[in-house]
Order: sequence, then C-alpha cells, then structure tokens
Amino acid sequence: MSKKIKYSYNQKKITCYSFEIIKSVIFVFAIVSIIFTFFIRDANVVGNSMYETLHDNDKVFLTSFNYTPKSGDIVAINAENMIEKRIIKRVIATEGQTLDIDYATGKVYDGVMLEEDYISSFTKKPENEYKFPYVIPENYIFVMGDNRGISLDSRDANIGLVPCDDVIGKAQFVFYPFDRIKYLY
Repeated sequence: MSKKIKYSYNQKKITCYSFEIIKSVIFVFAIVSIIFTFFIRDANVVGNSMYETLHDNDKVFLTSFNYTPKSGDIVAINAENMIEKRIIKRVIATEGQTLDIDYATGKVYDGVMLEEDYISSFTKKPENEYKFPYVIPENYIFVMGDNRGISLDSRDANIGLVPCDDVIGKAQFVFYPFDRIKYLY
C-alpha cells in the first residue's frame, strides 16, 4: 500500500512540475511575441543599394516603438505603394531641412555639406529626378542608399519623398550572416 501512495505522490509532483514548465514556456512565448510585434522587427536586405554598410541578404533587427526618423539613420520603408516592395535606405534629410545635391561633385547639402564617409559610389543623377534645392515638408523624409551609383531612392521621382508613416523602423543591428554581425550607428 505504501508503494502505491508514494507512486501517486511522485506522479502528482511530476504533473505539477510539467504544468509549471508549460506555463513558463507560454509566458515567455507571449512576451517574445509582444516584443517582436511592437518593439523589434526584422528585415531582409535585398540588393546592393546600401553596400558597403549592408550587403544583399543581410538580416537586420529594426526598432519601431515611438521612433522618429533622424538624419543618418538607416530605416526600413514600406514602399509598396511606390514600387511594390520594402526598401532599406539612409535618412538624408527630415522635415524643414533644405536639401541640395551637387551632381558635379557628388556632394549633398542640408544647409552644410554632409560628411558621408559611408557612401561607396559616386552620387549619380537619376533620369527622373527631383529639382533641388528642396525644402522637405512636414512628416516626410528624403532617403538615399549608400551605393549611390545603383540606388533607387528619393532622388528618383518614382520613390520621392517618403511619408514618415511608411517608415517601418530603424535598422539597429545586423544579426545574420554571423560573420557580418554588427551594430549599425
């Protein structure tokens, strides 16, 4: 009789322990789901328009909660209404800034010449360009890729100015491939 009671007690202990593990796993899953829904997202880099900062097929973490774009930030943009895809570009100018691009020298100005040590190719003039200088209106940003020779970005009227509501989030960190893991400033 005592064996049977001891067995039942151990069985109850295992059952309670199993329920505690299941509850913990569900709780952790819920917290991670909330974090990845509202605070952190991931995005895939497609193409080489952000080369050398980002490479084709890099995977990045984005932060989006209470984010306001700032000049120099790398952002993911929902450009589906413009070119039917998402893009990752660098914010060059925000609302109220006067932007000018000197295509003869490849220099970009927002009142003063921008220090752009991240660009990997000469800033070329697109066929369908905006006319500069241009004051960025409220709730819009102007974005460009770091690889200015091939980047389809705000210089082209097909993309143009990006509404701040179309910004998905700021790229913070490359997490894959593992040999390219780095923080994005």
